[in-house]
Amino acid sequence: MSEIIELARQAREASYALADASRATKDAALHAMAAALREHTDAIVTANAKDVAAAREAGTPESTVDRLALNPARVDGMAAGLEQLAGLTDPVGEVVRGYTLPNGLELRQVRVPFGVVGIIYEARPNVTADAAGICLKSGNAVLLRGSSSAAASNDAIIAVLRDAAESTGLPADVIQGVPTDRAAVKELMQARGLVDVLIPRGGAGLIQTVVGESSVPVIETGVGNCHVYIDADADLELGLEILLNSKTQRPSVCNAAESLLVHAAVADEFLARALPALAQAGVTVHGDPSVVAAGKDIVAATEEDFGTEYNSLDLSAAVVDSLEAAVQHIRRYSSGHTEVIITRSQAAARRFTQAVDSAAVVVNASTRFTDGGEFGFGAEIGISTQKLHARGPMGLPEMTSTKYIVTGEGQIRI
Repeated sequence: MSEIIELARQAREASYALADASRATKDAALHAMAAALREHTDAIVTANAKDVAAAREAGTPESTVDRLALNPARVDGMAAGLEQLAGLTDPVGEVVRGYTLPNGLELRQVRVPFGVVGIIYEARPNVTADAAGICLKSGNAVLLRGSSSAAASNDAIIAVLRDAAESTGLPADVIQGVPTDRAAVKELMQARGLVDVLIPRGGAGLIQTVVGESSVPVIETGVGNCHVYIDADADLELGLEILLNSKTQRPSVCNAAESLLVHAAVADEFLARALPALAQAGVTVHGDPSVVAAGKDIVAATEEDFGTEYNSLDLSAAVVDSLEAAVQHIRRYSSGHTEVIITRSQAAARRFTQAVDSAAVVVNASTRFTDGGEFGFGAEIGISTQKLHARGPMGLPEMTSTKYIVTGEGQIRI
């Protein structure tokens, strides 16, 4: 029996015990995991330093290094996310709908765990704690396959979390790490029957590989080519503040803005303010001819630029003739993650939110709010850009399936 199949079998056995666990037991485990992360912060940061040093030695871009790096504050944030999860309602057993049929049968549709969830993700070791916590709270055993670039960090975090979960009476195997070699991940993708669902988190290449090669059902989390559209009726000061926050508050994450669209009616005035402010913030703008003509040191945008998730201080920008032109641009280039309109017009806001088909459509606020924590879900498993089962930030309910419980008194079908 291969190592991956054995890990999956162990996860399956552990999932049965976890499915029977009470909310009190699961919450106790989450609190123990949070306390253990804080207690072992120094060891986790030391392990992470090895990954960061290796990444820099390999010439890894600083935006990627930022996603990889941990410090005491980020470890504390991971712990706080687990504690927040403990305070959320347990989705398992929730009645989605229920009623009595004309023949007297009582029917209830209730939430149940998937069973065994595989997470395949890149770089960010904080995902290890987030994924383990969300899976545990929703009753799922988890197989965590992080990237080789974060191997030391992930190993340290997983060891801490397993010990903490076991200390509260749960099987340690509700949380397991998967080897990072390619043969192992391919075997994980083919473990249908032992693994119930796979969730990839990372760049487009990783996601498409998992979607294309997996026989296990996949919930697709997408890249974030997020747009900010400045409407003709926008408050331009507000628009500039939201644009800068969306782009620069943390440029390496999927809900950072990657593209700016400006209505032609306000383009001269807005770009005169925005381009210097972006330059001062260190942002390189890749603009269409109108944007290039409006500022200094603007890079001429290519077709590829408008479809790129930069994850860096780069931003594509274009001037559009109308709201409808902005919608058409978004339909062509968006990854379906988050799009923002800045406007004082209720009609424009209604049209934009109706016409734009992304996981989150935002009026007069930053793209950075598309996040499980910001939505009040607790730590998220990812942001789904597909349309089946789950869409947008995936919190606890999205990590469950349902089953029907039918109660009768001897009814037979005629």
